Amino acid sequence: MTIEFNRIMDEIKTAQTIIIHRHVRPDPDAYGSQLGLKYYLNLKFPEKNIFAVGEAESSLDFIGTFDEISDEQYNDALVIVCDTANAPRISDNRFNTGNRLIKIDHHPAVDQYGEINYVNDHASSTSEIIFDFITYFNDQTIIDASVARVLYLGIVGDTGRFLFNNTTPHTMEVASQLLKYPFNHQKELNKLGEKDPKLLPFQGYVLQHFDLNEKGFCKVKITKDILEQFDIAANEASLFVNAIADIQGLKIWVFAVDEGSEIRCRIRSKDVVINDIANEFGGGGHPNASGVSVADWAQFEVLAEALNNKL
Repeated sequence: MTIEFNRIMDEIKTAQTIIIHRHVRPDPDAYGSQLGLKYYLNLKFPEKNIFAVGEAESSLDFIGTFDEISDEQYNDALVIVCDTANAPRISDNRFNTGNRLIKIDHHPAVDQYGEINYVNDHASSTSEIIFDFITYFNDQTIIDASVARVLYLGIVGDTGRFLFNNTTPHTMEVASQLLKYPFNHQKELNKLGEKDPKLLPFQGYVLQHFDLNEKGFCKVKITKDILEQFDIAANEASLFVNAIADIQGLKIWVFAVDEGSEIRCRIRSKDVVINDIANEFGGGGHPNASGVSVADWAQFEVLAEALNNKL
């Protein structure tokens, strides 16, 4: 940590323009780590030009907004990518047009695409890493509620409200430190969990159309006609990946949504490593939470069989 954090800060001090990226299909940790780093650096270096870029996810708009910048602003810029294991998943492919590139992540190291790569796969989230970065430089006193709020939401999101097994004693210590800042965490958690009322009939469909076998493997298939039937988008359907998580005996599940050009499969498990299977199919992620895209439903069944065989 010491060497990498010092190297990262040296690069930040040298750069006048810093552009922060994260992964496509952003989740709360992608938002939290990216915006938390931006807000912190704005406070520490108010004279610098600091931007956060990437496509927005409407369900997370309440967390924060992003910057629109020109290609020219990448000239001599330091680019930092948060919460992204491999380069193809980075939102906004201009990330490689800057002067220097840094990766900060907590996923198992697959693609070390930066000149500096800080990866801690024992951290619950990249938001947790950003707070560790802040505390390493004794900067808790210069950050404010805006920083604490987004980092807290990032940690909550990636730990499933502290229910997942990536929640460590250190995670709870970080969360307790963040809660000392003046933001209404209950209000923010309510926003994080809220869903548009129009989506709830779809949740009912999911709860009535899962395919669970005796070994504890479950699959949910959301085809284009189902999306049309309930008038929802693919990204809205993905919000319900954990709708079946409380089923007794459930060990591994895959939630697949037809996104048109590909079928996006979100894989989750309880105490069974599944990111090795995701890697075999060109995806990746955490041991108990991964993702992969397949070309068609026939390939999805091959993926499902491989996951079932883990049991």
